[in-house]
Amino acid sequence: MKPAPFTYHDPHTRSEVLDLISTLENSKLLAGGQSLMPMMNFRFLMPDHLIDLNHVTELDFIRFSGNQLNIGAMTRQRSIEFSKDISEKCPILTRALSFVGHRQTRNRGTLGGSLCHFDPSAELVNISSLLDAKIKIISKSGDRDVSMDDFGQGYLTTQIDEGEMLSDITFTVPSQKHGYAFDEFARRHGDYAIVACSALILLAPNGTISQAAFSISGMTHRPQRMRDMEISLQGEKPAEPVLKAFAAEVSKLDAMEDSYVNATYRKHLAKIMSYRVLKAACSSAQENSHV
Repeated sequence: MKPAPFTYHDPHTRSEVLDLISTLENSKLLAGGQSLMPMMNFRFLMPDHLIDLNHVTELDFIRFSGNQLNIGAMTRQRSIEFSKDISEKCPILTRALSFVGHRQTRNRGTLGGSLCHFDPSAELVNISSLLDAKIKIISKSGDRDVSMDDFGQGYLTTQIDEGEMLSDITFTVPSQKHGYAFDEFARRHGDYAIVACSALILLAPNGTISQAAFSISGMTHRPQRMRDMEISLQGEKPAEPVLKAFAAEVSKLDAMEDSYVNATYRKHLAKIMSYRVLKAACSSAQENSHV
């Protein structure tokens, strides 16, 4: 298959991009192209204008400021995966990226492209939820920040409107004493996850859980945080009954069905995966608390 005819645009600045998307109807932004180009080839998408962002260097950066990590939308997944600063200060992001596609796709794929595509099973969507990401959306009329909780509007659908684009993403970096874990179940390595889970755990000096964060994706059209359950873990010892009770609650979440997996199977996976990830995060926290 080949894409339908389109007009190609090659801007070199963010300002040029905003001018184009504010005036051109039925346009699409090309980042890494790992999802967009196959969809165009199969004619699921038929834009009249393709705006290439690959020469817009303003959108390619990794910056730390205190406990905030700011990454440009055009930053390659491979650059994030091999960033020494990220591996030291936010290792769960490095861990999750090892599950994203394959080396070849990570060489081209971008952080912004993955979030804009918003596949509910994508690893970077899951981690963005876990790290309370703030999405900066820009346009000719102004900028706005959107929380990851509000960014997804449906399957492959985000809050980005016509004339707008994703500029950068800001993550809240957990303290170095946090324990972390990410794992997923997929048909093959490199496939989108059927269910993916991630967790952050911080232990108090007495060994109880003082902070917890948990994200699960693949169940519905967006990742889910169980914030009430996260709070319920505070003050608890990271013992097996506590973690299993949490996992049992995760299995009660609504789950979608597709041509490969039914809802019952997804719920079963959610229970197993969430327990494993929470247990691994608690073990990691116990190790880090002694560092």
